[in-house]
Amino acid sequence: MPTALEERPLAPWAMTAARSRGRKHPETEHPYRAPFQRDRDRIIHSRAFRRLEYKTQVFVNHEGDHYRTRLTHSIEVSQVARTVARALSLNEDFAESLALSHDLGHTPFGHLGEDVLSELMEARGGFNHNRQSLRIVEVLEERYPDFPGLNLLYEVREGIVKHSGPFSAEKEPELAGYHAEESPPLEAQMIDLCDEIAYQHHDVDDGLESGLLDLEELVESCPLFGDGFRAAVDRRPGLERHQRINGALRWMIDRLVSDLIRTTEEEVRSRGIATLSEVRATREWLTHLTPDVAVENRRLKRHLHARLYHHPRIERMRDKYRRILIALFERYVENPRLLPESFRRRHTEERLEQLAADYIAGMTDRFALDEYRRLFDPYEKV
Repeated sequence: MPTALEERPLAPWAMTAARSRGRKHPETEHPYRAPFQRDRDRIIHSRAFRRLEYKTQVFVNHEGDHYRTRLTHSIEVSQVARTVARALSLNEDFAESLALSHDLGHTPFGHLGEDVLSELMEARGGFNHNRQSLRIVEVLEERYPDFPGLNLLYEVREGIVKHSGPFSAEKEPELAGYHAEESPPLEAQMIDLCDEIAYQHHDVDDGLESGLLDLEELVESCPLFGDGFRAAVDRRPGLERHQRINGALRWMIDRLVSDLIRTTEEEVRSRGIATLSEVRATREWLTHLTPDVAVENRRLKRHLHARLYHHPRIERMRDKYRRILIALFERYVENPRLLPESFRRRHTEERLEQLAADYIAGMTDRFALDEYRRLFDPYEKV
């Protein structure tokens, strides 16, 4: 039997296709597939999405079969986003489209790749994975003969631009069409926190699995995890270590997701929000955590930065891959004939630096390593 939650209609401030500003290139909509459903499926069927399987989250893909990748991370973000959207009576297809597309522009080797390309592209406006995700869905994907990109609805493209926060129209004039003066719909406002909730959860899991995080230190230093761990022990004293960890992880993600839902409900109620237009007109975003939970969340984040993201083993890996990415970029700019002819032919109007950045950003970890060997190892077949 359907539950009451399944039967709830969308809230009046939810995004719907009828309220959409449409597609850049006019299309006839499908008779039985909703517009945001089509956008979600176009994202899933894109090459950029499939490549996320071999792009680093924290650990490089070949280090273990169970560590998260950018692909599994995106799927976990979409699970959180669907839960929050359903609880708030928002548009699940729209929220899922945003969750699945939010990391399309990420580089190989995690945030290191973004940092390296941003430094190398500093004179050309830098590099940002959100802007790169937009380039992918507007320009770089080639699946349709009638238009470049995926021709997603305006609101999905807007969410890609704004999900991490407002942008500066002065500093990024190329984004002027996305109205920096407006807040995005609630579905887009919540994605950054859904992303953070998902990665904090799975980075703790992977960090403990790898042995880089110390369980006792994590329990004592981070109440967001430690309270759940102790609750699991109290409830079932005979649980094995991995069962207690899994119990703590479930407790942690439930606390964060539930807090996000409750605070958003309270913000909408207290501000008297009644329409989507009122959401857009409210300059302060309506999605956040309560102060107490936000403090606990920041404490966990600091612990992960100190003990996992900057662990000597991770730093050695980052240093090695930094040199690889710099070498690839410099070689492509110095000799663009090293880029595939088909790639150069499709983007003849782009500057060399942008061509090199687009090509490198689209690489998987293993392709970047193989390409480095092909270019620099004299004994490697080209």
